[in-house]
Amino acid sequence: MATLRFSFGTMGSGKSTLALQIHHNLHKRGLQGILCSQLDRADGRVSSALGVSADAVEVGPRLDLFEMALAVASRRGRIDYLVCDEAQFYLPAQIDQLARIVDDLGADVFAFGLLTSFQGELFAGTQRLLEVADERVEVQVEARCWCGERATHNARLVDGVQVYDGELFVVDDPDDHVVAYELRCRRHWMAGESGDRSATGAVGSVSDVAREAAHEVA
Repeated sequence: MATLRFSFGTMGSGKSTLALQIHHNLHKRGLQGILCSQLDRADGRVSSALGVSADAVEVGPRLDLFEMALAVASRRGRIDYLVCDEAQFYLPAQIDQLARIVDDLGADVFAFGLLTSFQGELFAGTQRLLEVADERVEVQVEARCWCGERATHNARLVDGVQVYDGELFVVDDPDDHVVAYELRCRRHWMAGESGDRSATGAVGSVSDVAREAAHEVA
């Protein structure tokens, strides 16, 4: 029985890596599938922060995902799966199209995305996925806040200062402000606090220390 599975996590939790791995494994088994994304760091691709990437269908607001899947099934004889990265950016209607792909075409859908925006609120696509998905799975790779606690929120920084208002989707800042994102625990996201990293690297990285310790043991 086909399933709509929503896997969610913060930035840096490995969602895109997992999406690429699932697509690779299913494709190698000879299954017919589609890899999709939207607003990825690499246009028209799904890309992992680890440097792995693959060509993907760019999901714009006008794309009917069910009609796309139906066309693939008609041309290739069947469609077995969709892997959808950055699914938080999909429109709620497109999430319903994913559910219809599962129910009417019998294809599995693996959707990956963030839970909340930099404002601490559910994305519209995420909310709909939580409402209609057959399975909701938190990605188990835990990203960490600068303080060492488990990161639960994605903070937007403009010129180094955390902001809570602004456009939901920011690609290029027209006023040349430096826009960045940082993982934070709830406490530091709510307080808008960044850690003092001035001492970072002063006594060597963890990897350097580990290599030295291994050399001494050897």
